[in-house]
Amino acid sequence: MIKSRNRRQKIAAAPAAVRLQTPAHVRWATLAILLVAALILSWGMYDAGRKAGIPDRIEPPREEKTETGPEMERLSQSNARLQHENDELRIKMAGLDQQLQMDQAARQDIASQVKTLQAENTRLKEELAFFQNLGSAPGKTGQRVSIGGLKLEKGKLPGEYRYSLLLVQSGVRGKDFHGNLEFAVNFQQNGEKMVQSLTSNETSDDDPSKKFDVSFRFYRRVESTFWLAPDAIVDSLQVKVFEKGETQARLMQTVNLSL
Repeated sequence: MIKSRNRRQKIAAAPAAVRLQTPAHVRWATLAILLVAALILSWGMYDAGRKAGIPDRIEPPREEKTETGPEMERLSQSNARLQHENDELRIKMAGLDQQLQMDQAARQDIASQVKTLQAENTRLKEELAFFQNLGSAPGKTGQRVSIGGLKLEKGKLPGEYRYSLLLVQSGVRGKDFHGNLEFAVNFQQNGEKMVQSLTSNETSDDDPSKKFDVSFRFYRRVESTFWLAPDAIVDSLQVKVFEKGETQARLMQTVNLSL
């Protein structure tokens, strides 16, 4: 009985916990407010991301439709056409270049021919004047040989020289003139004056004569070239005319180098 009383006292002395029960309509209102706040927060974040350029959703990359076959064929045809046009242009350029070279060569050839014709014209005029003077001279019963148009010029190459002259027989020309010519060139080399006789191109070992044989009835043109050292300075050329069998020259003439 005492134990039962003590137990009751202990039970009576224990503190009591009081819980207030929230009404249902309050709980539902609170939940609704939280849901609305969450929706507002979610929409704000979505709108901010859209304005910042973030796509609404990440779409997988689309496969681009490529037409490699027709495009490559078109490019190949275009390349072939350009190469063909380039080859045609090269051929045309080569033809034009060749034509230009031919035209330049033709102009040079024409200029050379004109220069040659002018020199020939000058020579013919000199010969004509020579023949006219010769025909107007007093006649003689014997034969008379004259030298006309004697010239000495430089050649195209170093040390090359050219000379020319015209032999004319006047008076009674009943027979041919037979004789020979001797040429001697006067020049300077190493500060010394020198004389050198010219040798005929027709000279043989059996006849080493330096004379030029000539035979004619009316006239005879003589032209030839000779060579000296490139450092030689030519002054003049002397020519002598001998009749066959004579040692005394019938005629002698000297001409200076034409500059």
